[in-house]
Amino acid sequence: MLFTLRPWTLADLPHLVHHANDWEVARYLIDAFPHPYTEADGQAYLAFATSPEMSRCIFAIEVAGQAVGSIALHPQADIHRRNAELGYWLARPFWGQGISTQAVRQMVDYGFETFALTRIFARPFGTNHASHRVLEKAGFTLEARFPHTLCKNGKVLDEWVYGVRRTGHSVPA
Repeated sequence: MLFTLRPWTLADLPHLVHHANDWEVARYLIDAFPHPYTEADGQAYLAFATSPEMSRCIFAIEVAGQAVGSIALHPQADIHRRNAELGYWLARPFWGQGISTQAVRQMVDYGFETFALTRIFARPFGTNHASHRVLEKAGFTLEARFPHTLCKNGKVLDEWVYGVRRTGHSVPA
């Protein structure tokens, strides 16, 4: 399925709220991604995602003119400054169509071309097998498993860490 990664705009609010307000999406995300997902939550997210410092790092996943998900790189600081954390979500009607894998691949290429990174990592829940497959298909390797590390909805869960290293790209200064 065709999709585009593009900057978020304030006009995306109705589609963002519609697609983000799904427990099946929220259950694998950090608690900062609320459920139910309200218009006020969407306004706060769009203010953050469209800010000058974040607009280079956070993109909407657009299908047929609608924002149906989000993907972001979060460059790290200090001694971790050559690393960035990848996060993403996609609306349920678009699952299983290869969009997430392709979006992750595009974001990895963008990250290595744009930022002085040597590694991009993601930290899915141990129970999020679909995300594990997306990352593996996009070239990430499992680096670590941390048992009983995360707490979501009263359950203690494992955290898995996947990473991909820069290859074929020079490191910008």
